[in-house]
Amino acid sequence: MDLQTYSDFFSAATKLGGGPYGFQSRLAEDVWPDLVDVPTGLGKTAAVVLAWAWKRRAGDPDTPPRLVICLPMRVLVEQTYESVRGWLANLGLIRKAGEGGISVHLLMGGETEAEWARFPEEEAVIIGTQDMLLSRALMRGYGMSRYQWPVHFALLHNDAMWVFDEVQLMGPGLATSAQLDALRRDGAFATAKPCRSLWLSATLNPRWLATIDMRPHLPLRRLGLEECGDLKEPRVRKLIEAEKRPRRASVRLTAEALKAGAKAYIGALGEDVLAAHDAERGNTLVILNRVERAQALAAWLGKRGAMPLLIHARFRPEERRRIEGEIRASGDGGGRLIVATQAIEAGGDLSSATLFTELAPWSSMVQRFGRCNRYGERDDASVVWIDGDADPALSLPYTVAELDDARERLSPLTRLAAAHLPATDAKAPITTVLRRKDLLELFNTDPDLLGFDVDVAPYIRDADQGQLQVFWRSFEGWPNEEDLPDRRELCPVSLGQLNAWFDKRKKRGERLAFYWDGVGRRWATLDRPRPGLRVMLRADAGGYDSQLGFLPSSMEAVVPLAVERNRARRESESMGGDERSRDYRFVPLSDHLRDVEVEARKLCDAVGEVSPWVATAAAWHDVGKAHPAFQSMLIWEDPEAARLQRGLWAKGARYGTLPGYVCCDPEHPGIHYRRYFRHELASMLAWLEHGDGEERDLVAYLIAAHHGKVRMGLRALPDETKPPGGERGYARGVWHGDRLPPVELPDGRSLAETVLRLHLMGLGESEEQGASWSARTRGLLERFGPFRLAWLEALVRIADWRASAGYERQGGEGDA
Repeated sequence: MDLQTYSDFFSAATKLGGGPYGFQSRLAEDVWPDLVDVPTGLGKTAAVVLAWAWKRRAGDPDTPPRLVICLPMRVLVEQTYESVRGWLANLGLIRKAGEGGISVHLLMGGETEAEWARFPEEEAVIIGTQDMLLSRALMRGYGMSRYQWPVHFALLHNDAMWVFDEVQLMGPGLATSAQLDALRRDGAFATAKPCRSLWLSATLNPRWLATIDMRPHLPLRRLGLEECGDLKEPRVRKLIEAEKRPRRASVRLTAEALKAGAKAYIGALGEDVLAAHDAERGNTLVILNRVERAQALAAWLGKRGAMPLLIHARFRPEERRRIEGEIRASGDGGGRLIVATQAIEAGGDLSSATLFTELAPWSSMVQRFGRCNRYGERDDASVVWIDGDADPALSLPYTVAELDDARERLSPLTRLAAAHLPATDAKAPITTVLRRKDLLELFNTDPDLLGFDVDVAPYIRDADQGQLQVFWRSFEGWPNEEDLPDRRELCPVSLGQLNAWFDKRKKRGERLAFYWDGVGRRWATLDRPRPGLRVMLRADAGGYDSQLGFLPSSMEAVVPLAVERNRARRESESMGGDERSRDYRFVPLSDHLRDVEVEARKLCDAVGEVSPWVATAAAWHDVGKAHPAFQSMLIWEDPEAARLQRGLWAKGARYGTLPGYVCCDPEHPGIHYRRYFRHELASMLAWLEHGDGEERDLVAYLIAAHHGKVRMGLRALPDETKPPGGERGYARGVWHGDRLPPVELPDGRSLAETVLRLHLMGLGESEEQGASWSARTRGLLERFGPFRLAWLEALVRIADWRASAGYERQGGEGDA
């Protein structure tokens, strides 16, 4: 496609006449700003995505290859995904990951593969919620294997451009986004590859970004309509002067009206909505501040034959896709009755003739007004705002002060056109702020002895809005045979909503909810919900309605979704799992070491990484697979199996794929006779015995960390296999004094038999091995910083994935 100008490029992508607005062209043709302050409905997302694609085609060195679009709510994330795919497809630029071009990815919990992470040298657009993206940026990725956290952390902080949309809804996540950007600018925390941030909103107050580490970098570069001459553009004037007349609703949100299950308030509001709704005029949109009130109103209207389209974030993907399809059908003013929470503020090409909204902070009210007469298509649009008592309980999730400020601004207004609304000048909310030491502590991914992690929820959401994901399964007794969830099963909920589910049943001790304990390789009873967990609920305990979403009060049994079960998910999240080492054919260890070193060198060339340490670590990464515990896992004690062995293997055949071949226990593939055995620890110890060079400790770390299971700390796990006699040190299935047989390295050298020593497990220095492992890794973190150290770690790991993909019939990320 021959597109010589950005105007042609933009028009070909969007299929819209008139070309780009001035601010959209400025984004593509000038240096990147830090802030884009543009009213809703003017195409901020298209502006950023297409400017990024244009600059990438032009070879702009300040435009990273990964575009990360972070949205505050899950609702309508998929609509953004489809829009981006459509624009890039129109330009002929979209490809699958690994095929060149630009790949587009929807990041949601429960995914077993992340193709974008396998190809860091390629261009990719990654779209997700702040829960999914910021948790990964904090090394605690929600809804994914803990052992994959370091790779996503590395690729989201290097060669990435973050775009934060609708920042007024981000809460603590906004301060976290500013702090992460500021820390990446810090010389001590410098990234290996450039990374930048761009904040978008129609109601952006730059002071919200003035966090402690960002202040030295202020003022940030801002782009608005006035700088680009757009305020004189007739198309823009039509949108920003689109009229909507306000009036205060007759119904009020009061404590008395909410008694008896909110019936009085919901009933009165429902009557007003039905009286105002006229399908001939267009959509009627009702925005309520709490999910339970939105559900109650939708149920009330449904009983009166006017079942609305309900929009909130607590649906499974299947039901959510249905809703999103109807949203798109309603976008042209199709006369639908729609009930929503503030999730509707987070995007969505939706316009209404009549808008009902509960009072919210002024920045949110401005966003909500943008969902009424969005395109200036009517001259009789109206906004009905619902006032309420100054009661902290009624104001949630906002504060009384925020609502008082909005009421004061709104009460005197007679016009709500965007061009005439007061600016947003509210102070930034007081939230938990991520500090330098916090990020350094989060770099260690080891859980505590109870299997728990540092809670990053306060850096992402307000305390009562911490996010989890739940799914339902039918089973008798204990769920021993249940696999981990497919993402299609997962329903996002808040901590408060899951606690409400428990409270309705008053049976916390009756084993109604479970989470996967990766260390113990078992389902454990959930007693205390924590953000980021994927929680399995008994289907017969209820809690979901296909029309209303997650509903704590519903006692009707939930119908689990029929999805393909995948036992490998369990093993990939288990400390001792090595299921990816069992392939469809045997691969000699020496061949695999050579193949991974080759892939590491090619990958470093592709991403412009000049470090020789990555290739060295790749050449040694699986030396520990020579350990008898690993070889026994591949070649079980069986005469036919032993006959197949010719030297040392890096990979073996899957159970049942070769005649007469038995490999371990078919019910527990990839598990060693020494519980929690980690071959990468044996590899690292072998390197420390034989390796040398300036960065000996760095290479040791990269070797140990290439599965994400041995990183900053080194300790024995509570129930792992102990050596006889109790006098030898041990950790992760490796015993002090274990011997590795000779191993052939890619450079042609043959290592002699190696005695593995574990003196470095102790505190302080030892005469035999010097500094402890924890002291060595802390020193590396201080010298290289978290972003660069994770980047090098990820490159070794991705090289291993790529080499292993060549042996497998099915490609994909995993524990290769």
